[in-house]
Amino acid sequence: MTVRAAILGTGSALPRQRVANADLAARVDTSDEWIVERTGIRFRHIAGEGETTSTLATDAARAALDAAGIAADQIDLIVLATATPDQTFPASATRVQAALGINDCVAFDVAAVCSGFLYAVSVADAMIRAGSARHALVIGAETFSRILDWEDRTTCVLFGDGAGAIVLGATTGQDEDDAAPRGILATRLHADGRHNDLLYVDGGPSTTGTVGKVRMKGREVFRHAVVNLATVMDEALGAAGLTPADVDWVVPHQANARILDATAKKLGLAPGKVVVTVDQHANTSAASVPLALDTAVRDGRIKRGDLVVLEAMGGGFTWGAAVLRF
Repeated sequence: MTVRAAILGTGSALPRQRVANADLAARVDTSDEWIVERTGIRFRHIAGEGETTSTLATDAARAALDAAGIAADQIDLIVLATATPDQTFPASATRVQAALGINDCVAFDVAAVCSGFLYAVSVADAMIRAGSARHALVIGAETFSRILDWEDRTTCVLFGDGAGAIVLGATTGQDEDDAAPRGILATRLHADGRHNDLLYVDGGPSTTGTVGKVRMKGREVFRHAVVNLATVMDEALGAAGLTPADVDWVVPHQANARILDATAKKLGLAPGKVVVTVDQHANTSAASVPLALDTAVRDGRIKRGDLVVLEAMGGGFTWGAAVLRF
């Protein structure tokens, strides 16, 4: 009997402060027209006092638990993807664990930047398949605004803060009313550290002793992203015995509207099958895929039984995809 991980519920959380492009133009040498034309971004949320990666992650986790109808004490695994943890250590996942009132479960962070949520999903799926966990919280959460150089106008306008979460539960196949098995059907992950200097943070405990700021060569990142994302989506679909024609929805990393359009075109996917929230949230790094997923589930686009592909690429480079039956 095959055991796989199925999504039981989704949730998300955003900081209270919503910042429009025009608001940024008051402090940065930019304009709404410039940002929209190059990125598709119109708004982002910026964390304020008392809002941290772990508080946003906790709020998203609570929403996912509520949607799943699962009590916090039923969770035996928390995997939190983030590049902006509350502290160097301990893991922010343990702060979420404590905030949820869970006395004992496996809890750790995953650092793969924008691909972090895909890495976290793959790890949690493997642990559930192996019988190491029954119910898992998988979270992507970031406060990227705190590592931005607000004088770098080409980079600081791209990012926002937020969190998204899913509850995964072990399933042995398909529901009685379903024609196809639910759950995560395949995942594929990659990394290539040779491209470190194209997207990175210029700090760290063992190098500068400072947090550092985000540095990016956008044109080069764009070129790699389109190729890598299309390739890894094909790999994941092939591993599940499926083709792009079988896909109901693609939930991509929300980095740039042009990357989303180019990737869909390369795969021959109709633009209407791609969930786009970058205009409202900007690039929230590891949070972007679960944020977009929760948005599409709650507004009714993604329904039970739909075939969904999640994909992302981030600094490192890291990239990955997951194919699942919702």
